[in-house]
Amino acid sequence: MATKTSGGDDFTSNLGRIYGIYTGGFVAFVLFIALLEKLGVPNNILGYLFVFFTIAVYAFIGIISRTMQVSEYYVAGRKVPALYNGMATGADWMSGASFVGMAGSLFLLGYDGLAFVLGWTGGYVLVAVLVAPFLRKFGAYTVPDFLSARYGGNLARFIGVIVLLCCSFTYVVAQIYATGIIASRFLGMSFELAVFVGLAGILVCSMLGGMRAVTWTQVAQYIVLIIAYLVPVVLLSAKKYGLPIPQLTYGQALQEIAALEQGFIKNGLAPATMKLHAAPFTSYTTGNYFALILCLMVGTASLPHVLMRYFTTPSVREARVSVAWSLLFIFLLYFTAPAYAAFSKLEVYSTLIGKNIGDLPAWVYSWGKINLVTICGKAAASADAVKAACGAVSGHAGILRWQDFGINTDVVVLSTPEIAGLPYVIAGLVAAGGLAAALSTADGLLLAIANALSHDIYYKMIDRHAPTARRLIVSRVLLVVVAILAAWTASTKPADILSMVSWAFSLAAAGLFPALVLGVWSKRVNATGAIAGMIAGFSVCIVYLVVTRYFPGFGVKTLGMTSLTNAAGAPLIPDMAKALAAPGAMDGWVLASHPLASKVGWMNMNNISSAIFGLPVGFIVTYVVSLMTPAPSVEMQRFLDEVRKPRGQTLMEEKTA
Repeated sequence: MATKTSGGDDFTSNLGRIYGIYTGGFVAFVLFIALLEKLGVPNNILGYLFVFFTIAVYAFIGIISRTMQVSEYYVAGRKVPALYNGMATGADWMSGASFVGMAGSLFLLGYDGLAFVLGWTGGYVLVAVLVAPFLRKFGAYTVPDFLSARYGGNLARFIGVIVLLCCSFTYVVAQIYATGIIASRFLGMSFELAVFVGLAGILVCSMLGGMRAVTWTQVAQYIVLIIAYLVPVVLLSAKKYGLPIPQLTYGQALQEIAALEQGFIKNGLAPATMKLHAAPFTSYTTGNYFALILCLMVGTASLPHVLMRYFTTPSVREARVSVAWSLLFIFLLYFTAPAYAAFSKLEVYSTLIGKNIGDLPAWVYSWGKINLVTICGKAAASADAVKAACGAVSGHAGILRWQDFGINTDVVVLSTPEIAGLPYVIAGLVAAGGLAAALSTADGLLLAIANALSHDIYYKMIDRHAPTARRLIVSRVLLVVVAILAAWTASTKPADILSMVSWAFSLAAAGLFPALVLGVWSKRVNATGAIAGMIAGFSVCIVYLVVTRYFPGFGVKTLGMTSLTNAAGAPLIPDMAKALAAPGAMDGWVLASHPLASKVGWMNMNNISSAIFGLPVGFIVTYVVSLMTPAPSVEMQRFLDEVRKPRGQTLMEEKTA
């Protein structure tokens, strides 16, 4: 019988009331901040209140959810209701890439940016149909646990851990990077210091309570992030069109954007080859567009920190229902992202392009000081810096042109309230939402890494007799070590958020998806085939990614896009400062450090879609090698028959002590 602890039956039976009170309290806090703004409290103080109050709440939940029970730490006792698991999964999923980077990518890419929306949302169909319910019925703690049980022995487990570490570490670096951007802007500290401040918030949410603490923290974080994401664009929709439903009004915004673009071209404020927002396949080729959708879909169904969430439900049926709730909660944000991008671009077009460079709004300099907004190829740190930059451009008339302006995709969402002239409380709310998104995903990723190292490596492969207390201590120590290493990596600014996240999806798809899917749906696939397929698929993917990213001299060229070229027809380079060295010659609006500027190689494919090569290799090698070697045992084949039955209990009950 379960004990009635702070995370036990008393808590789970009152979830509606508890989170209802929490939501009301958060709304009251936002109104209180709005009142302080009216009373003249400085914006930097308001920013500190927003950031530290929300982190304090998450930390409180993490502390009261501490546990020393293995099943609670790894899978939240398998008693998270489907609705709340769906909400926690939504928060786990709504990473810095989704909250901070998605609308920014749509801002730049327009129609082509929908590849991210389609890929990430469609991936949950694969999760529901092919993977999640069956892994839940299997009864594993981690994804490598499933690989070991299905394929026998620790070699498959070890390879699974390697893939998990690569994709999850890449992903968590992106989340810590996002916390650094938010904290550096709203707390007024250096990016490098802000990264470690964000790290502290991540650790207090997950270190003591494991999956139990992360689950209940993520539910709270989802409430914050979805409110924060919807409020600005709802206000803009109501302000511009009198209807507070941006999903219905952003078509009108697109029409206005199209009219403004034609006006810019006609009046000489943009080149005739300007990239139009609604034009398809102007940034990605058709092949790259659909390859990206495929890689993101398959990667979604392979990411260990996502699949781990479905290990926490009470039953297989609840796991299926939980996927449906997850999709709904994710849909709320993704259905809004295109509208967010359209309203933000409309504000920039309406209030910035065509204006005198001496009359730029204050938000340009606020973000320019941290090198995230550029004018005429230089950071817009001050009015004097802008004048000097544009004065160095031959023939510049002192009027801001479309090609003069650059903004980092990772700050479009964060800056939109300021761009639109909304009260600072809205900007602070968005920052709190972005922080919640990054923290929630980072929590899940760090837990996936620490659990794999402590459970799959230490307990299963090194010390099978380790007591519970030692196992949990090892997990917590490893979590801290990995978190510090990820924060240090993020402080070096290795790439933009969306690029790093996209790489993680490709690595997971190529390394894990064939073994997971064929492990459930093919009784003929054996350990030799699965191990060979994982190694082959993952190796092809990571070699392509590394070579195209860091060794472009090996027959790889920069950019495979159709529109981002200079006047001479040469492709632009990814670095904003260099690319805009001669802005008068630009042929496209470049946003700093975007995956659009990724390297390409074989068949002109971007490296953010590198699984397009590794995935088929993984499937082919797995199946062919399995056919060439002995079939799995009769017992395993019967076991798989039971796994695929939609009803029944968990097949591998674990000890809970």
